[in-house]
Amino acid sequence: MKNWIRLTFNNVFFGVLLTLIGLSVFSAISKYEFPLNSPIPLFVPILLIVFFYKYNFLSIPVILFLLFSFLGDVYTVFFTDEAVILNLLTYKLSSIFYILSYISLIVVAVSKFKILAVDKLVGIYLVVVFSINLYFLYTIFEILKVLIPDASEITMFGLNSLLLMILGFISFGVYLNTQTKQSISFLIAAICFAFSVILNYINLYYVYDWSLVMLNRAIYALGLYHIFRHLIIENKNRTPEKVKIQDGFSSDNVLV
Repeated sequence: MKNWIRLTFNNVFFGVLLTLIGLSVFSAISKYEFPLNSPIPLFVPILLIVFFYKYNFLSIPVILFLLFSFLGDVYTVFFTDEAVILNLLTYKLSSIFYILSYISLIVVAVSKFKILAVDKLVGIYLVVVFSINLYFLYTIFEILKVLIPDASEITMFGLNSLLLMILGFISFGVYLNTQTKQSISFLIAAICFAFSVILNYINLYYVYDWSLVMLNRAIYALGLYHIFRHLIIENKNRTPEKVKIQDGFSSDNVLV
């Protein structure tokens, strides 16, 4: 309990996550118009500002991921109930940026995936799991082809889902090989992004419900949070000594 009372960097960072989720819950159930109904573009900048308070190392693929994620979040702001053509355009632009962000994350995951170090049994298990998921994706793809007339939307869905599947596959492989807090955070982030995309498609093409919107935003925020947790651990591993924190922020290694 004392660790939660202390104003540590980890506790503050987790508090920022809860604040963002709280803002998402409020915006999902309220009737306020733009911009309160779209707090998603705030996620990346706010988490990045808090991250830079203590750490400063970001690899190029991570920078690209954050940039493309932010641009994808920004374009979701312009979804409206009236402007169908505008919705279609912003949806496609948002999807393109998210696709680029997932590709950037895959580059990060691949850099940590040592395929020669994978146990044969683990490798067979990963291939089986990936094949099963690929079959389910193909089945869903065929169903959506009947429900969605726009071929470009189907392509966006298929590419988004395939990239997230590859990301999850590689992340799971890295976790099985290393079983570190860093690999766990990255795997959780990949899972969160996958569930967020699924909920988004349910809202778009099946049934729109504020509770699903709220859950989608909360899961997406949690995914971003664990990406930053991954980065925090990476920065700690690069620093031989603990960084002294000013303004009441104390240094600790507890993973929230």
